[in-house]
Amino acid sequence: MKKINILKNNRDFNRIIDTYKANKYKDFVIYIERTNDELYHFGISVGKKIGNAVTRNKYKRRIRAIIDKKNYQKGINCIIILRKSILDRDYIEIENSLLKAFKDLKITKE
Repeated sequence: MKKINILKNNRDFNRIIDTYKANKYKDFVIYIERTNDELYHFGISVGKKIGNAVTRNKYKRRIRAIIDKKNYQKGINCIIILRKSILDRDYIEIENSLLKAFKDLKITKE
């Protein structure tokens, strides 16, 4: 993921989480904000319940790698919060469920 497509500010995370409806899935929760911006942005949140820093970073890298595989619509701010059940999944299962969620939310370019 390019730096320009990353959400990092705590203000942005809080605004999106407080304002928009959560789309809940088995392994993650996704919040979508639609804007008039020319770019799309993704933010990934992995809580301490998932594991130590090495484990959390491993899952963040996996999610970023999955995000890089598709093209997305302009004007999307997306926050992905991982749940503890993601520890039971391998990379292929995570990829399939995340891409299916993106398709359901209609944020990928067809």
